[in-house]
Amino acid sequence: MAPRDFGPLVESAWLEEHLQKENLRIFDTTSFLIPVPGAPYRIKSGIEDFQREHIPGAGFLDLDGELSNRASPFPFMMPSAEQFGAVVSEKGVSDDSWVVLYSSGNMMWSTRVWWMFRSFGFDRVAVLNGGWDKWHRELRPVSSGPCAYNSGALTATPRPDLIASRQEVEKAINESGVCTLCTLSPEVYHGTSERHSGRPGHIPGSLNDYYRNLVDPDTGTFLDPAELRERFATLGVFEKDRVITYCGGGIASTLTALALRLAGHQDVAVYDGSLREWAADPNLPLEL
Repeated sequence: MAPRDFGPLVESAWLEEHLQKENLRIFDTTSFLIPVPGAPYRIKSGIEDFQREHIPGAGFLDLDGELSNRASPFPFMMPSAEQFGAVVSEKGVSDDSWVVLYSSGNMMWSTRVWWMFRSFGFDRVAVLNGGWDKWHRELRPVSSGPCAYNSGALTATPRPDLIASRQEVEKAINESGVCTLCTLSPEVYHGTSERHSGRPGHIPGSLNDYYRNLVDPDTGTFLDPAELRERFATLGVFEKDRVITYCGGGIASTLTALALRLAGHQDVAVYDGSLREWAADPNLPLEL
């Protein structure tokens, strides 16, 4: 498999053609957010659906259960390099692997794990464009068999520039060269939604572009890079040297981060704690 065949996205036809490649590793990364009265949501792993049906040979990566810092008070926070490397190695990933990630219902789960791989120095990773839903809709092969991969050995080397801390986001409020981009709905951004991450509103000075608008509603695939460039250019994103995306818990913002990469922006970070961390500190400002 040559590097020219691989990028941030792979298409379902390409993946079906390459299913038997020796170094290819495919993972379902699905999670579900279950609404809970009086609370933001309950996290449910997609492992049960995976066990019923998945892409042949694929494994499963449990984002909340295996690839998050469970000591943090906030969900989905980045694990240590040691934890990440140990989990994905045990699941079959090595430094010379090629990894394809997919999820059901929303590509944001696969883009989150894609961003994590890159944040730990591994670039041979792509997201299945349109995810499981497109694969299943196209009647491509499926299986209920066990994962086909033996354990591997991945060297996880952190890239701090891809993950923004609360301190960096706070500093960026007054930095003209940084664009902070809220990827949630306009209602959440303006504080008019009943659902929020502890307090309503958005980080001062941040722009808004709903992550769902970056995906074709009919096909479930990313918009064409030219459309994405035009959309981000209209916002003024390309006038800034660096972009920091955020959402409620650092998941949806990774879909926007991937879209920004497709559009050609070279300096993009994700605020890991996002509004769950920001809103928890009453001393940090929010705008409506």
